[in-house]
Amino acid sequence: MPVANLEQRLLSLLATLEECQAFLLDRGSAEPAKLLSLAILELRMELHKVTDSELKALCDMMASEQPEQESGPARRFPPYLRLVK
Repeated sequence: MPVANLEQRLLSLLATLEECQAFLLDRGSAEPAKLLSLAILELRMELHKVTDSELKALCDMMASEQPEQESGPARRFPPYLRLVK
């Protein structure tokens, strides 16, 4: 399967999952919506070629950061840790 076609199918799937998540949130089904958010995250990681180790490094870095008001707006993440929506 060509890469462009695969990417289009994954983007379409992502849009569908996000619609389902919004529907669940509107109906007050928070737990199933949270489960879908994990699937959405996994799909976004695949689309943007983010590895598990990069995600863990981002989480570790954010967990160890001081509160935002103390670190100031000048804080920058390394390019490999930028979140892509």
